[in-house]
Amino acid sequence: MFSRPLFSAALRQTARPVARQATTYGLRPAPFLTAFQQRLLSDSTRQAIEKAVASAPVVLFMKGTPETPQCGFSRASIQILGLQGVDPTKFAAFNVLEDEELRSGIKEFSDWPTIPQLYIDKEFVGGCDILVSMHQDGSLAKMLGEKGVLAPLEGALDEVDEGSK
Repeated sequence: MFSRPLFSAALRQTARPVARQATTYGLRPAPFLTAFQQRLLSDSTRQAIEKAVASAPVVLFMKGTPETPQCGFSRASIQILGLQGVDPTKFAAFNVLEDEELRSGIKEFSDWPTIPQLYIDKEFVGGCDILVSMHQDGSLAKMLGEKGVLAPLEGALDEVDEGSK
């Protein structure tokens, strides 16, 4: 009955005032998931995710592993963390492709629709786009330095060793 372009245009027009109204009054935009969808996250999944987030100072939920990322965004996130000099002993990665409950649960847990997701000191930082932006403007290096999660420089260790002799 309705032609697709007409229906799509009507839908876009209907949605626009809502988005404008939310930003006009300084309200937070509607969450990615509805209240009903958020309730779908079981207590056991929530506890498992909280435990994973607390397992290391820097935690990345990604597709694949750091050695073999399975998507370009996960690869880029790993490369950025490597360039920043994150200490491997203070880093944990979780492969969401191994567990469908983790894959959907982490999106609900953070209210962020995409993977990878980075947590620093149990605080959600963002996805790959946020990491790239923070890397480019220097705020990621500053945050990682303040949190004390960077690997010590090799030259700094040599100087400490020579100074103690």
